[in-house]
Amino acid sequence: MTENEIATLVLDIAFRIHRKYGPGLFESVYEEIFCYELSKTGVFFKRQQAIPLVHEEVKLEIGFRADVIIENKVIVEIKSIEAVADIHFKQVLTYLKLSGLKLGLLINFNIVLMKDGIHRIANKL
Repeated sequence: MTENEIATLVLDIAFRIHRKYGPGLFESVYEEIFCYELSKTGVFFKRQQAIPLVHEEVKLEIGFRADVIIENKVIVEIKSIEAVADIHFKQVLTYLKLSGLKLGLLINFNIVLMKDGIHRIANKL
């Protein structure tokens, strides 16, 4: 699957979840339901995947934890917050740079219209 095909799948799942439950749940609840729905599609994904960070001679085994990495191509960062801030976009971009992946989807479920909670961040895509 290409990054764009994965993104389409992710958005379909996110819209279905939001349509059924709406805003207001904990981030962990949305992540659990999202991963359950994703598992039904048969695509390969990792949840809460530790990504190492190497700085010169220092290697940190866990530089960050990605909420979901799909097909080793797309990072999905799930939020349930009042408003997405600039720092959240930079966070996903940093995750992309450290992991070497090209596409990140920042999804905030705590919003009235799901289309306003979806943000696409690209790294050399």
